Amino acid sequence: MGERPTIITVNGLTKKFGDFTAVDKVSFSVEKGEIFAFLGPNGAGKTTTIKMLITLLAPTAGTAGIDGHDIARDPAGVRKAIGYVPQMISVDGSLTAYENLMLMAKLYDIPAAERGERVRQILEFLKLEKFADALVRTFSGGMIRKLEIGLAMTHHPRVLLLDEPTTGLDPVAKQNVWEHLLQLRDLYGTTIFFSTHNMEEAEDVSERVAVMNAGAIAAIGSVAELKAKTGDPGSTLEDAFIFFTGNSLQETGNFREIRRARRRERR
Repeated sequence: MGERPTIITVNGLTKKFGDFTAVDKVSFSVEKGEIFAFLGPNGAGKTTTIKMLITLLAPTAGTAGIDGHDIARDPAGVRKAIGYVPQMISVDGSLTAYENLMLMAKLYDIPAAERGERVRQILEFLKLEKFADALVRTFSGGMIRKLEIGLAMTHHPRVLLLDEPTTGLDPVAKQNVWEHLLQLRDLYGTTIFFSTHNMEEAEDVSERVAVMNAGAIAAIGSVAELKAKTGDPGSTLEDAFIFFTGNSLQETGNFREIRRARRRERR
């Protein structure tokens, strides 16, 4: 770390809904080409932070920039620099894979003469070319997730933000999705920023992890660094999470707090 340029910078980012603080003075940076994980339970503020970064939510306080574009002063520049894969299904099941990708290519103003080739390349990259003309509603969960990644990378973004990218997928589908994400990083230098509540996922693929708890970052570093800070040579990432937050991942937050946070994050 340290040799690559910074592509995401966040300083004191805060989001309040009335008297409830969903994100509390969050600060961090991400380097170009890095795989960076937001690890925490539902309701910890991960989705709210991502929605501020992608300019869907205005921050209450603080600043953030992506690829040199300020989220408040230059939201259009931010949107051109990023691709976003939300938790909820974002593809149109009544369209084919080809039609979904072509629609996205038009929305991103990719020149008409280039759209067909761009879509073909994405389908080939995702190994979905055989299903180009199949309705998306016939796809498996893993195929849908791959297509959503394809939609997000249609305009060749420098940063890809994914909110719980493998939730609900079986182990084989999860592995397949991450194989494509890692190839994307290796081929294009894409920075990958993802949220997860899965310890194994965070440990297996991320270069650094930000431990989120109650809207704030409790710790940040590589998995090895986080484990080392516990003082126990045999500690796991879950042990480190408990060390920094005082809670297990499953126990963090109560039902009422999580329900309130989810409702606000969906606004």
